Amino acid sequence: MFKDAVGQLLTVRDWLRYAVSRFNQAGLFFGHGSQEAYDEAAYLILHTLNLPLDRLDPFLDARLLPEEAQRVAAVLDRRVEERVPAPYLTHEAWLQGYRFYVDERVIVPRSFLAPLILEQFQPWLVEPELVTRALDLCTGSACLAILLAQAFPDAAIDAVDLSEDALKVAQRNVADYRLEDRIDLVQSDLFENLRGRRYDLIVSNPPYVDAQAMAELPAEYRREPEMALGSGHDGLDAVRVILRHAAEHLNPGGLLAVEIGHNRAALEAAFPDLEFFWPEVEGGEDMIFIVTREQL
Repeated sequence: MFKDAVGQLLTVRDWLRYAVSRFNQAGLFFGHGSQEAYDEAAYLILHTLNLPLDRLDPFLDARLLPEEAQRVAAVLDRRVEERVPAPYLTHEAWLQGYRFYVDERVIVPRSFLAPLILEQFQPWLVEPELVTRALDLCTGSACLAILLAQAFPDAAIDAVDLSEDALKVAQRNVADYRLEDRIDLVQSDLFENLRGRRYDLIVSNPPYVDAQAMAELPAEYRREPEMALGSGHDGLDAVRVILRHAAEHLNPGGLLAVEIGHNRAALEAAFPDLEFFWPEVEGGEDMIFIVTREQL
């Protein structure tokens, strides 16, 4: 497809126009950093040509060398033919301005928890300067653990995941940010290997996709690790375990913040005696719940 266009498409503008047309024709699904064909095509072309990602206009009429055209064609072909999400093609994802290495061993970072972390969970966390130990459950690429380290400079962070492969990606990101002395990577099924450890703050972006939604996922999302997405019939299997054991691992006054997608109604029906805080985030007021140790 795109390889057949090598020699006919000459400039960045040519490749961008053709990529947008082919992306739309193929019915690609966006949601791993870009929301439309134009933005994703521009990102993939600029990244492949080692050009600044925020400066397209000066390069639109630049002609590609034959080997550059071959590289661009190969990347665009994989995006369309294999439905590979763009971050897996470029091995990078951006979250709140922070860059992370990613590949198909981890889900693409996109948590609604990220801005709350950088805002130190105000106003729910009364004294953020007193946070000295924090936990990121289901860390994946360690993106949230790294943001915790940035937001709480005096805190030691435990970053936990069941997947050994995910922890290898996490290790790379932790090293990239030179946080090896502050972030401890732990292989564990949620709290299983954390006996005796207590925290002032626990955050988690666990699997929360219900069975019906899993069956209807677009091809792009099926490229991500299934164990990081699905969580039982109602999407709450992991959350139930977290709520059952979180109090054992929180210090007095400690805070638990968990992303659950659009499962608010199911959660409140399952835990009618728990009063949850629902902060407003970009996705709405039902994406994340916050509870204190005392509420648990």
